[in-house]
Amino acid sequence: MADTLEFNEIYQEVKGSMNDGRLRLSRQGVIFKNSKTGKVDNIQASELAEGVWRRVALGHGLKLLTKNGHVYKYDGFRESEFDKLSDFFKAHYCLELAEKDLCVKGWNWGTVRFGGQLLSFDIGEQPVFEIPLSNVSQCTTGKNEVTLEFHQNDDAEVSLMEVRFYVPPTQEDGVDPVEAFAQNVLSKADVIQATGDAICIFRELQCLTPRGRYDIRIYPTFLHLHGKTFDYKIPYTTVLRLFLLPHKDQRQMFFVISLDPPIKQGQTRYHFLILLFSKDEDISLTLNMNEEEVEKRFEGRLTKNMSGSLYEMVSRVMKALVNRKITVPGNFQGHSGAQCITCSYKASSGLLYPLERGFIYVHKPPVHIRFDEISFVNFARGTTTTRSFDFEIETKQGTQYTFSSIEREEYGKLFDFVNAKKLNIKNRGLKEGMKQSYDEYADSDEDQHDAYLERMKEEGKIREENANDSSDGSGEETDSSFNPGEEDDDVAEEFDSNASASSSSGDGDSDRDDKKPAKKAKIVKERKPRKKQPESKKGKDPNAPKRPMSAYMLWLNASREKIKSDHPGISITDLSKKAGELWKAMSKEKKEEWDRKAEDARRDYEKAMKEYSVGSKADSHRGERSKKKKKKQEKQVKGKGDKKGATSKSSSSKSPAKGMSDSFKSKEFVSSDESSSAESKKEDSEEEGAASPAPSSEDSASGSD
Repeated sequence: MADTLEFNEIYQEVKGSMNDGRLRLSRQGVIFKNSKTGKVDNIQASELAEGVWRRVALGHGLKLLTKNGHVYKYDGFRESEFDKLSDFFKAHYCLELAEKDLCVKGWNWGTVRFGGQLLSFDIGEQPVFEIPLSNVSQCTTGKNEVTLEFHQNDDAEVSLMEVRFYVPPTQEDGVDPVEAFAQNVLSKADVIQATGDAICIFRELQCLTPRGRYDIRIYPTFLHLHGKTFDYKIPYTTVLRLFLLPHKDQRQMFFVISLDPPIKQGQTRYHFLILLFSKDEDISLTLNMNEEEVEKRFEGRLTKNMSGSLYEMVSRVMKALVNRKITVPGNFQGHSGAQCITCSYKASSGLLYPLERGFIYVHKPPVHIRFDEISFVNFARGTTTTRSFDFEIETKQGTQYTFSSIEREEYGKLFDFVNAKKLNIKNRGLKEGMKQSYDEYADSDEDQHDAYLERMKEEGKIREENANDSSDGSGEETDSSFNPGEEDDDVAEEFDSNASASSSSGDGDSDRDDKKPAKKAKIVKERKPRKKQPESKKGKDPNAPKRPMSAYMLWLNASREKIKSDHPGISITDLSKKAGELWKAMSKEKKEEWDRKAEDARRDYEKAMKEYSVGSKADSHRGERSKKKKKKQEKQVKGKGDKKGATSKSSSSKSPAKGMSDSFKSKEFVSSDESSSAESKKEDSEEEGAASPAPSSEDSASGSD
């Protein structure tokens, strides 16, 4: 027979809720590990008193009773597993696995039996239902009646909150059956009553979740948080884990208490109680117990009089009362020397602590993730900047946590930590490339050779040479056509201080001298082509031949898909760096092959460029002829306008001053601006119609003829 039995997807009934987990039976005892919280229940083989096999809603169940009165229920077994379990109990635990079926008659009259921490309502020899007394939050009595109230189960949609029992009176003198029933319940119930004095009190402690300042009163069985608005009573049995975490500033400490079930404030559930302490704050503590009681109860872990840092005293007292070890950060050390990493989770910034068996994030909202529930982790590129990255964790239940805005300098330490813990990294190939880039960044050396950077510089020189060789006025745009130095010079010339001074002085002189506008028009005429010069560079002829690629770029285009297949998930920048390394390591013979291809492409480009230049020159000649023809037509139109202006000036003898001021235009001004000539033409035509006399009857008659 096997020494161990293991069962997956077994459900443990705890306070009315069914917790999924794994059950293992061995010679030493029974171990159940909760998949949700990671809590482990260990029942020693010597403590087992009884085992019961019965049919339940989830198939078949196993109920174990211990010698100290505790009851453990596990459901989810198959009927065929009974023989295997029965033989195992006989061989290793010397117990007979009894079969007991529940009574389903539907009667509501029976007997109540108290066995350990269990209330069983029986009809005959068969139980109808059982109530764990640890679920009872309150017990009240009335005339021949006892009422039990239960803790609310947050995991269940519908919870049983109250049960009433009718207890008939008896003829025995001096014994009240109702009070006896209530005392049996209260002796085992989870009813928190702040009776007696607290062991010690910590006043005005800063609490981050729930937020506020609270007085913490330490009682033998529970913790009492007393604030201005809310009060919380936390049984020590609900404390799952304790954490003591140093802040990144090395001046503060976090003390985190993990709770299951959580404390409630309205509809909000707090699974973690987080206290913030200053390292400089000290306290002298005296326990409200005599030295003998302290020694007997805590066995040297606490003394009656203690002094030291406040966070040390709180953590020491909690460790002794809860009887759980305090988890502290392990050997992880970040880039800045701290034992945590600054990051953001959801909308808030906080600190992520890599622990020996998990990760914990504080503080809003607090998150604790164990290594055994992690499916894989992922290092992702930051969405807003390349100076940071995201750390993603996905659990086996499908829940994903994303810690963003982590400084890139922290990558190497975090990757080494995850790798050492043997966690599954989703994109390991990509991240090894990132690790290499991080090392290069951390150990940056100006003399270190970068193949990719050198290749980019070489291609930039080739572009400049090709641009200088092919600049023949055809309007072709190359990658090097944008020259910041030249553009700055244009701007400096156009808005030069001398030019602005001359233009402003011209404005001032125009008020005093009528001859100055001609000089001002000359300035506009010289500046106008300079404004149009950058605009001519914007248009790129789509028919122009494309610039040839270098040998490296030809090889990269041919090898890009192969590099992607060899490194799945690789990013664009990492692909370029990898390509630079491969090109640098390539033999001289292979490089010469790509150099020949690049030379052939350059010859083809030069040949196509010559043909394109001839065609573009012919097009430019045709364009110049059409421009000359258009200018000639404009001059003819202007000449007609001048003749009409002279006619209107002679005919407007009634108002000579007005005619002089409106129709006179400088010849230079008119020839320098096309728009002004059109406006003058329009004004002259309007003046002609307004100043000419009305036609006589003879003229109209001759016109009609």
